[in-house]
Amino acid sequence: MSHKIFINLPVADLETSMAFYQALGFTNNPHFTDQTAACMELSESIKIMLLTHAKWRVFTDRPIPTSDASEVMLAVSCESRTAVDAICEAAAANGGIADINAAQEHGFMYSRALADPDGHVWEPFWMDPAAIPSDAD
Repeated sequence: MSHKIFINLPVADLETSMAFYQALGFTNNPHFTDQTAACMELSESIKIMLLTHAKWRVFTDRPIPTSDASEVMLAVSCESRTAVDAICEAAAANGGIADINAAQEHGFMYSRALADPDGHVWEPFWMDPAAIPSDAD
């Protein structure tokens, strides 16, 4: 069995967050969506659960980070540099913030970072493994 990742994110406004992630290419899985949570799928292996703050608190008593705090940076691979740029442009046009961190250009790897409406940071990146310098190990 191959591994899959399911990311749970607390969100202040479920509809706004669903629209944001749809603009980035995620699709909604209605089987796991209701007024308190939405399952958004990027691929067969990558799914996120957007949870209202009330739903989030069912699972943990830990505080929800503020939108200006760094909790994690979720890196996701893209097919090309152009795809990295397109995701960041879509984020900025749909309520997110593009380039929340400086872009990284290493020749064999290119990445940018964006924040969703709740401040969750994503790092779309492109990498050409064949071009990794031998001294990068």
